[in-house]
Amino acid sequence: MSVDEHGWAGGRPLVGVLHPGAMGAALGSALKPVASAVVWAAAGRSQATSKRAELADLVGVPDVTAVARRCDLIVSICPPHAAEDVAGQVADALPGRTGPPPLYLDANAVAPAAVRRIVERLGPGATVLDGAVIGPPAWRPGSTVLWLAGPSSVALAGLFQGSPFEARVLGTAAGDVGAASALKACFALQSKALPAIWAALAEAADRAGVRDALEGELRRTGVDLSERLAGLSERVGPKAWRWAGEMEQSAVALADLGVPDGFSLAAASVYHRLADRSNED
Repeated sequence: MSVDEHGWAGGRPLVGVLHPGAMGAALGSALKPVASAVVWAAAGRSQATSKRAELADLVGVPDVTAVARRCDLIVSICPPHAAEDVAGQVADALPGRTGPPPLYLDANAVAPAAVRRIVERLGPGATVLDGAVIGPPAWRPGSTVLWLAGPSSVALAGLFQGSPFEARVLGTAAGDVGAASALKACFALQSKALPAIWAALAEAADRAGVRDALEGELRRTGVDLSERLAGLSERVGPKAWRWAGEMEQSAVALADLGVPDGFSLAAASVYHRLADRSNED
């Protein structure tokens, strides 16, 4: 399906972002050149969110209801635990909408089963696409891919052409919804579960009183533990609680596929501990 077949005036949709954290602000900014406007729901959001939206030049509207009833394309990019609640808020507002149903991109790090529940929750009131962002918030090309699966994925990928996000399509059928989330869950095993092992083995070595010996053995095999831990600290920081949620969703995805989920659950536990320590500091 082409962009124009969606009925967007001049092929330029009104885009709503729920909610502009670091990634949401980058996605919203990437869509600005092809959108009539990119808006966000300002009610109840933090000052930090407002500042990010302002810096990305996004337009504030009163609330989620305004986004749901006005926008042609709604991008949900929020903490994993909130994804289904955000979809529910949109679904509750859709009966008051006039005009064609919106496209709803769930770009959250959730299990495929969660995306399928979102499809059911939104019902015929929206066409749901499954999305997975792999890479950091992108402000220039070359670092980040947005994977898409489900109806109208090709049309949506076209909106990102030439943007900092490289959009790739996994499948265009309704039955393909969940594929992007499955890819994200598998990728997270190396991007987030493996780094958690470094934090766990360092803590175990500290408690056992063998940290110096461990670091020596690792150096002998070409690994600098301090370097690995420093990189982990820089990457995680205040995001540890969010990484924990992503690992919990990854565990659900793996279990549903009949694959052991213990790696992801252990990583979630590590990140919960890091988040608790960050809060104490």
